[in-house]
Amino acid sequence: GCAPPRDGKEMYAPTLYALHKAGADEIYALGGIQAMASMAYGCVGMRGVDLITGPGNAYVAEAKRQLYGTVGIDLLAGPTEIMIIADDTADPELVATDLLGQAEHGPDSPAWLITTSKRIGEQTLAHVEAQLKTLPTKEVAAPAWRDYGEIAVVADIDEAIRLSDEYAPEHLELMTAHDDEYLARLTNYGSLFVGEEATVAYGDKGIGTNHTLPTNGASRYTGGLWVGKFIKTVTYQRLKPAASRAIAPVLARQCEVEGMLAHGITCDVRFARYEGAND
Repeated sequence: GCAPPRDGKEMYAPTLYALHKAGADEIYALGGIQAMASMAYGCVGMRGVDLITGPGNAYVAEAKRQLYGTVGIDLLAGPTEIMIIADDTADPELVATDLLGQAEHGPDSPAWLITTSKRIGEQTLAHVEAQLKTLPTKEVAAPAWRDYGEIAVVADIDEAIRLSDEYAPEHLELMTAHDDEYLARLTNYGSLFVGEEATVAYGDKGIGTNHTLPTNGASRYTGGLWVGKFIKTVTYQRLKPAASRAIAPVLARQCEVEGMLAHGITCDVRFARYEGAND
């Protein structure tokens, strides 16, 4: 595993401990695009690997994009996103807090609210503006909210679901009186946080779900990093002589239709080869 040195000195101790407990047998204090290149090509004493996973900044994302094919990757992650669906039962102060909690990731991090209540939309906006005045990371969160913050007031649950699935957010929080209905009907999101008791920071930092998640609408067709990413599928075929002869003319014809004549010959020779085969 790789993790960057903290303050240019040594790896952050909790990260080192986590890597050790997870069973990593090679650990390097290295981060950024230099870590990507080292893992892909093998240098500074490191062996080349087959798969690189894990989040990073925009430079890491671009490095992973360029290395894809040389090695496998988990996904191409863009700026962190949060969407909250809230109705009239939500606490607008808490909604604002959670929106800004993700806006601090970067000045290009979207923070979206979909609400069926105009009152919640207006009050959330007021709370965001008030909280930004004292937020420790307002230098980052304020431009993110200014340029990428959105509040959409919709007519009903159906419209909220349609809009959310169209955006396909990375993180999606529910603060409504109908969370179970949303849970059953929503389809496009990286990770879903059901109820005000759950927050994105929990998923990011240790509640158990993976937080390497699809962004930029990619949750329409893929999910986040999971154990299956570290497993590959392989297939094999074995036929008895009679089965090979039985299928040969059918597939020879298919090859001919597709214009793959040499393919068809491999079928024809087996049809002739296994004449009289009974099993």
